[in-house]
Amino acid sequence: MYKLLALDMDGTLLNKDKTISKENFDAIENAKKRGVKVVLATGRPLKGIEKYLNQLNLITEEDYAVAFNGAVVQNTKTGEILSQTLMSMDDVKYLYDLSKKLNVNIHVSTPTSCITPKLNKYTKHEADINGLDIELLDLDNLDSNTTIIKVMFVDTDSILDNAVKQFSPEIYDKYTVVRSAPFFLEFINNKANKGVGVDILAKSLGIKREEVICMGDAGNDIHMIEYAGLGVAMGNAFPELKQIANYITKTNEENGVAHVINKFILDDEAC
Repeated sequence: MYKLLALDMDGTLLNKDKTISKENFDAIENAKKRGVKVVLATGRPLKGIEKYLNQLNLITEEDYAVAFNGAVVQNTKTGEILSQTLMSMDDVKYLYDLSKKLNVNIHVSTPTSCITPKLNKYTKHEADINGLDIELLDLDNLDSNTTIIKVMFVDTDSILDNAVKQFSPEIYDKYTVVRSAPFFLEFINNKANKGVGVDILAKSLGIKREEVICMGDAGNDIHMIEYAGLGVAMGNAFPELKQIANYITKTNEENGVAHVINKFILDDEAC
């Protein structure tokens, strides 16, 4: 029987209009009644998913979220941090220099803000959907006491594609590099990813790996899909995610989350 369901947000749980369908909501409520722990596992900060946690009744002392692509795991009500894996000032300098060399937009993500040397529509989008502040600052002048969760290259998909082609192997040794959207390329500490975050949470709850379902659609979901007892790719998922998934569900517009809950959690034969 599956005991933990980790759900990506954008492109997975949410429709294209960034809402949770009634079908998905009802299925999640029924899964919770079965005793299944439902967890949002997202590239967003906790602040950026609060309204969804409220909608799903997932803000209690027993509920947790995997945020910032696994770099932060915390209680949704108390804010207690189970795990936090940060970036350093040296990381910012390295990636800032690289962004200038590749002529790509960049911002630094803190728990409450996006810090960027140049305002751009992609940073604005990230800030808007997550309720974050935008701070304009040359990253060479970043306060050394800043809590740096991740660094993002944000630009057109073609510019990011070109940038990735020029990356040296060193970058992948230094960081976990994930593509969360065509216009978002994210760098986090190489000891962090969604799979690690879900694993930390599962172990703290006494849940075995084979009792975990993870669902996602993008490159930043690969690690948790590989980790899960049942790794599920959305019908709208990146091709590379579908290749490694145990199961491919319907798209986020077709209530793919509800389909998986009904098939693998609520179906008594499946349990």
